[in-house]
Amino acid sequence: MSGQDETPVPLLFLIGETGGGHRSAAAAVAQALDRAWPGRFAPFICDPLQGPLAPRRLRWLVALYGPAIRLTPWLWGVLWRAWGSPRALRWLRRTFMAPAYSSVARVVAAYRPAMIVSFHPMTSEPAVRVRERTAHLLPVVTVITDLITTHLSWRDAAVDRVIVPSAAIASRCHQDGMRDGHYVEIGLPVSAEFCRPPATLTERSALRRSLGLAEQFLVVVTGGAEGSGGIHRRTAAILRQLHDVNVAVICGRNQALRRRLTRLADRAGGRLAVHGFVDNMAEWFRCADIVVGKAGPGTIAEATCCGAPLVLTSYVPGQEEGNAEYVVQAGAGRYAPRAPDLVSAIRSLRDDPQALAAMRGASAGLARPSAAADIAALLTSLASDSQCGEPAAPSGRQRHRPRASRPAQRRRRHRRHRQLVSRRLRRERHHADRTPA
Repeated sequence: MSGQDETPVPLLFLIGETGGGHRSAAAAVAQALDRAWPGRFAPFICDPLQGPLAPRRLRWLVALYGPAIRLTPWLWGVLWRAWGSPRALRWLRRTFMAPAYSSVARVVAAYRPAMIVSFHPMTSEPAVRVRERTAHLLPVVTVITDLITTHLSWRDAAVDRVIVPSAAIASRCHQDGMRDGHYVEIGLPVSAEFCRPPATLTERSALRRSLGLAEQFLVVVTGGAEGSGGIHRRTAAILRQLHDVNVAVICGRNQALRRRLTRLADRAGGRLAVHGFVDNMAEWFRCADIVVGKAGPGTIAEATCCGAPLVLTSYVPGQEEGNAEYVVQAGAGRYAPRAPDLVSAIRSLRDDPQALAAMRGASAGLARPSAAADIAALLTSLASDSQCGEPAAPSGRQRHRPRASRPAQRRRRHRRHRQLVSRRLRRERHHADRTPA
């Protein structure tokens, strides 16, 4: 496969535009594949939930995610927990998410990949279903893009490998009854531009000049791709109470927030820079004295690879719970849920360069800059095994059996895995009911 005239191996990366982390992780792995094996693989990043092949009803439903986490995060948390049991998740997949199965099937039929890699919790099970119906030895891999807390939909599909970003999620997979080797702790993949060594003071100054910023203490505020987390209120508080601090806000896709902040910038005397969705986020993180934002896994992974101190202000109930505690316990940041807390945290770090430097070092210590390359290497190995006719999953598969029986084996293994998870959840609920308050 090393010759220049060989056809690149098609890989299908399934994502969902619920936030920007799923696409960013897929793009980082695709970039790592191209850097390590140029021309050998042809990864195709596809959104079967909101892309052109998705039914209109499904696109409308998934599009509600952004407004939900911005306007009613408590409601999203309720739904996230309600769909966390095996029975409720099956109901969700058979009703609201049922069109995702046909959407994924159309994408697979059109692209005919040698491997499917799912970067979204609602695309793993449809990918497995397509594999079983076609009776092909098509490896399916899940790359979990949540950091500490993970939904059942990430873990219950009968995929060949589950790539996890942290020890906390690896422990959860072990508790679910997954075999050792079926899940692999590697980290959350980020693009190569985030993986350079942390910038020195001189480099930060040069970056600020290139971005058109003044030489002053800089706070970069981000709310992820959806621009969530009460950014306008917190930005106004920083500008009002910290007169020697400049602020740059990255609004993502939130155009309403960008318009409001642009009006605020007109009255800020040049201390506020407002941007929408940017493609040079690494430069903003690398030149920041402090990064302020919600505790999104992508933001944390990218900021720590840049060695940026973090002040986290909020989190999405459900999948982002535990992220702020993870950062604070490592000494890489602080948690400031209220605007006065945020102003106080920025002021204390600005006035204590030693504490800020220690936090910068702790942030760099949390980074996993090689995660994308390590995931790319694992996918390459699985794809090679698949093309050679070898099964992708570790052990448990009888190689002397005919190929026609393997889809049935996967279905049985899938049922056993779901039964284990269901029994464990029932035991936990029973224990909680019997524990005195």
